[in-house]
Amino acid sequence: MIGIKELRRSFGPIVAVDGVSFDVEKGQVLGFLGPNGAGKSTVMRMLACFIRPDSGTATVCGYDILKNPIEVRKSIGYLAENVPAYNDMTVGGLLNFICDARAIRGNSRKKALDRIVPMCAIESVYHQSIDTLSKGYRRRVGLAGALIHDPQVLILDEPTDGLDPNQKHEVRALIGKMAKEKCIVVSTHILEEVEAICDRTVIIARGKILVDSTPEKLRQQYNCSLDEVFRKITKGKAA
Repeated sequence: MIGIKELRRSFGPIVAVDGVSFDVEKGQVLGFLGPNGAGKSTVMRMLACFIRPDSGTATVCGYDILKNPIEVRKSIGYLAENVPAYNDMTVGGLLNFICDARAIRGNSRKKALDRIVPMCAIESVYHQSIDTLSKGYRRRVGLAGALIHDPQVLILDEPTDGLDPNQKHEVRALIGKMAKEKCIVVSTHILEEVEAICDRTVIIARGKILVDSTPEKLRQQYNCSLDEVFRKITKGKAA
């Protein structure tokens, strides 16, 4: 459902993404890992059609990010690391605004809200303004906005950032439940999260893919925890 081919992107003299290629199929949860500045968020922003690549391209559900950006945006749910929100809006107002933008109207809107509000456990803050929410609730509202149109592809950048342990468990369980019917890319610095929900791991550093494997195979190959594997690979110490 996602096909990435030789994506490249520079910001001035800095090469953020340097020839990245990989595919992700329906039913897969891909853990997209790398140190800060590795190029992860840039790849995801290109997939979500927020920025254009300098060269290369990608497809989402068969739609090219350069030729069919509107169709790509309809097909994905994108949770950015810093979710934009209007602080003076209520949670319900924001979700209805997103429904307006996605042309979800009438009974379809009611069904979408009835599904997503309990799914993301935001009933208790539905009538609160965004500026009164904790970081954890803001994250859950952002996740609700990404899921409200029931997309086939999910691109989640640090989905559990700011959540307490119970909330993290709930979000991981939700991702696991959705995995059977969707194609999901999760970027995170929490390695235990990768082990809990991901069946495949891509590690990127300095704009290039270093590893494309599974958490289990990486642990077996390096005979250590995934956290240690990550440090060895990204610091150039892998055997």
